[in-house]
Order: sequence, then C-alpha cells, then structure tokens
Amino acid sequence: MKILKTFYTLVFGFFTLILYSQEALEGEILTKQGTSTIPLEGASIFWINTQQGTVSDNKGKFKIPFSSETNRLVISYIGFKTDTLTIIQSYISHLMVSSEAESLDEVTLTQRRKAIQKSYFEAQNIMTVNSAELLKAACCNLSESFETNPSIDVNFSDALTGTKQIKMLGLTSPYLLISEENIPMVRGASQAYGLTFTPGTWIESIQITKGTGSVVNGFESIAGQINTEIKKPFTDVPFFVNLFTSANGRQEANVQGNKKWNDRWSSGLFIHANQRTQEMDQNSDGFLDLPLSKQVNFQNRWQYLNAEKGWVGFATVRWLDDQKQIGSKGFNPKSTSNSSPLWGSEIQTQRWDGSLKIGYVFPETPYKSFGFQSAYSDHNQEAFYGNRRYNIDHESAYANMLYNSIIGNTKNKFKAGINFSYDRYFEKVDQFQFDRIDRSMGSFFEYSYDNLENFNLVAGGRLDIHNQLGTFFTPRLHLRYTPLEKTILRASVGSGRKAANIFAENQILFGTNRIISIIDNGGSIYGLDPEKAWNYGLSLRQIFTIGKGSGDVTLDYYSTRFDNQVVVDWEQRGKILFYNLEGESVANSFQLGVDYAPTERTSFRFAYKNYDVKTQYNSGYLQRPLQAQHIFFGNFGWETERNSKGAQWRWDLTYHALGKQRLVTTIRDAQGSYAPSYGLWNSQITKAFTNSLELYAGIENAADYRQENPIIGSNDPFGIDFDTAQVYAPIFGRMLYAGFRWNL
Repeated sequence: MKILKTFYTLVFGFFTLILYSQEALEGEILTKQGTSTIPLEGASIFWINTQQGTVSDNKGKFKIPFSSETNRLVISYIGFKTDTLTIIQSYISHLMVSSEAESLDEVTLTQRRKAIQKSYFEAQNIMTVNSAELLKAACCNLSESFETNPSIDVNFSDALTGTKQIKMLGLTSPYLLISEENIPMVRGASQAYGLTFTPGTWIESIQITKGTGSVVNGFESIAGQINTEIKKPFTDVPFFVNLFTSANGRQEANVQGNKKWNDRWSSGLFIHANQRTQEMDQNSDGFLDLPLSKQVNFQNRWQYLNAEKGWVGFATVRWLDDQKQIGSKGFNPKSTSNSSPLWGSEIQTQRWDGSLKIGYVFPETPYKSFGFQSAYSDHNQEAFYGNRRYNIDHESAYANMLYNSIIGNTKNKFKAGINFSYDRYFEKVDQFQFDRIDRSMGSFFEYSYDNLENFNLVAGGRLDIHNQLGTFFTPRLHLRYTPLEKTILRASVGSGRKAANIFAENQILFGTNRIISIIDNGGSIYGLDPEKAWNYGLSLRQIFTIGKGSGDVTLDYYSTRFDNQVVVDWEQRGKILFYNLEGESVANSFQLGVDYAPTERTSFRFAYKNYDVKTQYNSGYLQRPLQAQHIFFGNFGWETERNSKGAQWRWDLTYHALGKQRLVTTIRDAQGSYAPSYGLWNSQITKAFTNSLELYAGIENAADYRQENPIIGSNDPFGIDFDTAQVYAPIFGRMLYAGFRWNL
C-alpha cells in the first residue's frame, strides 16, 4: 500500500505540470540573399526512402516526426542543391545554397535519442521501441521483446511449451494485427508460436499502435497493431555475433553479415540457432518444466537504393525449422510405445516465406509516392499431444498497392490502394479434417488533415469482398488535438473483423483431454460466424520537465465491444466449447503511465493498468479467466557515459505485479477460485568494453516465484481431467542468463 500511495502521489503531482519535452524534429530552412539571411518557404523536407515528409512555411519553419526507419533527412528546393543530413538532434537551422555554389554534402549533429518514443504529431496513438530498448532484457525472440514495455502484457500460455503469449487492451494476440514491415505476418497457423520465429537480434524497431490501426493494413486489426522493422542491409553493421546461454538449458547463437556491393545494392544474411537439450523438472511432477527444443532460422535480404531517382526496394527470403518435445520426463517420441504410461508430445514446424517491396518517392514532390508489397509463405506444422493429433498446413499470399499524394496542399493528404490476400488451410484435428480457402480483395482510402498547429485527423474506410466473411465496409477515425503545446489529446473509433482459426489460435487445448465441441451456427468457418468488434479510445498525454529532467504522464482508456465473437468456453469441467456470442462481450482497458528521466543517464517508467474483460458464456456473464484485473509495472534504467573507447556500464531493473486472476472450475480449483496475486523482479547488467564488444548478464524472476501444481491431473495424464492450460504464473522459477555481443 505504501508503494501504491507513493506512486499515486508522484503521478498526480506530475500531472499538474504543463512543461516541455521535444519529441520530433523541428527547424528552419534559410537561404542567403545578398548579405542577408532570409527564410525559405516551400522547401521539401522528408526522411530518405520513406513517406514521411513536410514543407517549410512562410517563416521557413517546419516540424516532422522522427522516423523509426532512418535518421537521414533530405531537404530539396528547385534551384538549390539537395542536401542530405544525418540527424540525431531535435532542432536544426539549415542554410540552403544555390545549385551553382559549393556546399557540404553532409552535416552530422548529435543528441541523445530515447529508447522508447511516443508519437507527438501522429493522430494515432503510436509507441516506437528501438533496438536499444530490446537490449534491456533477455530478448531472444519477438515474444520476449516486451518485458520492459508496459503497453503489452506477456503471459505463459501453458505448462508444457513455456511459450510466451502477448495481450494488449485485455485481448489476446489474435485480435492484434502483427505485421513485419507492414506486411501481415503472425496470423493463421503461426498464431501460437509465430512470435518465437523472429529472433530479437534481427529487430531494428517495433511500432505499437493502440486501438484500431490504419485501414491501409487491413481489416483484421481490432485492439491494435504491432509492426516489426527488420534491420536493413544498407544501414546495419557489416558483421555481428551474439551468443547467449541460460540456467534453464537454453543456448542461442546469432550471426549476421551485411555487404554493400555498390552505392545502390546491398545484402544481408541472418543466421539464428537455438536449442534446449537439458531435461528439467524442478517441481517434481514428472513433467518437463520447459520443452526440449531446436530451431534453425535463415534469412537473406537484398536492398536496392537510388536516392537521386527516388527508388527503394527490398527482397527477403526466410526458412525456418523448429522442433519441440514436451511432456513427461524421460519420454522419447522415437522409442516410447503407445502403451507407455508416459505422456509426451512433439511439435515439428517447417516454414519458409518471401517478400518483395518496391517504393518510389517523386524527387521534386516528396509528398507523392507509391509502393507495392507482396509476400508468400508456407507454414507446415505436424504435432501430436499424447493420443491427440493436430496438423496444419497454411499457404498464404498477399499483395498491396499504395499511392500517396495531397489534395491542394500538404495540409490535406491521402492514401489509396488495393490489396489481395489468399489463404489455404489443410487442418487435421484428431481424426477430423478441416480444409478451406479464404480469398479477399479490398480497396481503401485514407484522408489526413493537419492544420500544422494543433489539430490533425486521419479518416479512412475500406471495402472488402471475402468469400467467407462476405462484403463489408470498415470505417476508422483518429483525432489529435493539442490545446497546449505540451498537452496531447487523442480519440479513435473503428471496427475490425476476423475469421477465427479456433484450433490454431487455441493450441493449448491439445495439452488437455477435454472433449472438444463446436456448436454449429451455420456459419462459413467451422460452422461459426466471423468475429466483428468496435474499438473506442481516448488518450491524454502531458509532457513535463522537472529541473534538468523531462518526462510525461499518459492516461489511456480503450473499450472493445464485440458485435459477434467466437466464444472459447472452458467453464465446463472436462469440456471446451466453441460457439458464437449470444449477449455481451466487452474489454475495457485503463492505463496510467509515467515516464521520467531525471538525468541524461537515468530513467524511471511506471504504469498501472486496470482491465474489465467480461463475456457472456452459457453459464453466465463472467470475467475472462486467467486475466488479472490489476497490473502494476515499474522500470528503472541507469547507464554511465561512454568514454573515448566506447566503454560503458548499463543496468536495468523491472518489476511486474499481477493481481488475482479468475480460474475455471477443475478438480484442482473449486468454483469461484482465484489465483493469488504476485510480483516478478527482472534485472540485467551490461558491460560495454568498446562500441563493438559488450557482455551482459541478467536474472528473471529473481524472487523465484512459481505456480504450485501447474499441471492438473498429472498422475493420470490420459484421464479426462488432465489439463496443462490453467497457468497463471511462472513454472520454472528463477532464471540466470549471460551472453555477449560483438560487431564490426
């Protein structure tokens, strides 16, 4: 209680301040006229090879959000030399000279950038997490990239695989659009384990959008979007090695190399491998606490860049092989017979995917551009769980054509385009076969208005024709208003739809012996109707300074209300039911966050989250099981200044506290049972010897908190009450890890 009282005192004390912190690049564009310096109106300013651009006003002033993709800014004006600046500062004053005069080709300015950047100018509520933030924890893959981010909740999905699943706004990942460089990626067959298929060292940055995302990216985003940017060969280091080992038996190696063949072509090769070969059963229930696993992952990227003519292109090919063995200690899938009392499981996944992206920015009118994206993937998973079997082969194709321009002036911009998606599913559940083909063709239009002072909006709509979901319209609206320079108000509303892949999204059910029952509603997919929801959001952000430090207080409230939902009902003992919603289903999310950096080398991050997530089940209107209503988050970061050789110390401490969670009725948990509240401490320390070499070591779950009896019915693994899905806390306990990073 004392901690919460202190926290609230700090929060409301901060909230009353109306002070300043810069979140975007501002500046002025000038030129010489005789001996006088005058402002240059109408100069084009844009981040190289992106669609982010603006123009200078009649006083030569401009504002442009920082780009998560590059720090190279292009400034152009007819009759003047086009300049490319490397920007690592929040304000510039740049002098343009005529094309006949000599000028510097490049100017380098320096200033410290934040590891997490919250959007200032965008109408959408976007947070960008860069690679520096990902180094603060044992970020082995994308699913583990959110440990120090309060916007995302990270949970263990079951007592067998140890796979971490994410939630946002009280909803699980299937209700998020998870994309890679704005191409839908973790969906369909990859929902359960797809987040583990992107190694953390490959990630350049992550953009997290709360609320319905842009109509440009599709109709599936309901609660938000997570977009991952992969490192670019043109800007990445030539060679990188990362080795990792942990006390839970996991070893990992990452090797990345990039080659610039000439001024326009570059390529990168990414190699990742991990394994866990050590059997561990710390709670002595006869089952492995973590799976035995092996994964190899290769990616090859090619990048084409012609800044003078405005062309950029990417081609990427990736292949992955992932093997997991889970279940009883001593189980061997090759030699254990069907009559053995040992319960075991094996999950084998092979996946390959490729993508092609082409973009063109008109050099003299950078606000005008077009882009083409295409992707193909084939995901094949074969798995058995005791006597149950689940195989899925998912072939997917995607294409998107986008055009950006203005209406009259740069205050009025628009995006328009079409996209196409194709998904073929071959799915076997025990002895039943579920095959289908999904085809969708959609068109979209998105209008943006910015008065260049204190108001902007993004309004979009898309029309989709889907062979399973029918023909439907998806509207979305985002508003931003700054009544004061350091106070940002946002509001959003929009709808989203999705086809529920009930087995791929709920593979934890195969770690039980529950009877699966689908209540057929005459729908087109598994006999069920598609899901549809509306999301409403409000956000208030107040920027402040105290002494030499700066920070902000943010209040977010989002409500997701389902017109239709496929209900996953665990409420009946020994059964799992799938049926369409009859009644109300709502997820209300409130978050209060404080970020404060008292000095350049220290930072504090606090958050309190409250969730009210309820669904109408056959047994009543109930709180969603395994969802904490109260969550508290805290993070402290400290680092020393780098010396002339780049040597530095960094230390981070993170605390997660979860309130009680409702449990469904089982032989372990009586009706009306709740899991106890608990807290987790994680910490990491890093020693950088130079800019190229650093060692790191850390601890997760330092207090060694564990869930007792995570596996229900472990003494009778083939009985009807066997259940590994009711997990609300860590199983393994305290985990130590260490590694090093080296680049050239």
